[in-house]
Amino acid sequence: MKENDMFFDVSAELEQEFGPKGSTSRKAAEEKAWEEYNAQILLDARKNAGLTQQELAERIGANKGYISRLERGLTIPSVSTLYRIAAAMGLAVELRPIT
Repeated sequence: MKENDMFFDVSAELEQEFGPKGSTSRKAAEEKAWEEYNAQILLDARKNAGLTQQELAERIGANKGYISRLERGLTIPSVSTLYRIAAAMGLAVELRPIT
């Protein structure tokens, strides 16, 4: 294996796949990635809290389908709903400066 074969240019790959930084297609891909990331966080938090989708839904006054859509990244909760979800799982949402 040559030394150059060990390196991979992630930026070039992202540009090839999703377009240049700042482009509409790249922004859409980044937004979708964040939605999926946040959905996974909610799924993991629910499981760590030992709740089923139905139990969480009941605690926030929603239906199981809504929780399922959240966890698949198909629906984005409002800020107030996010706070209710966190509280229902015994968690808090914290806003703090990025360091």
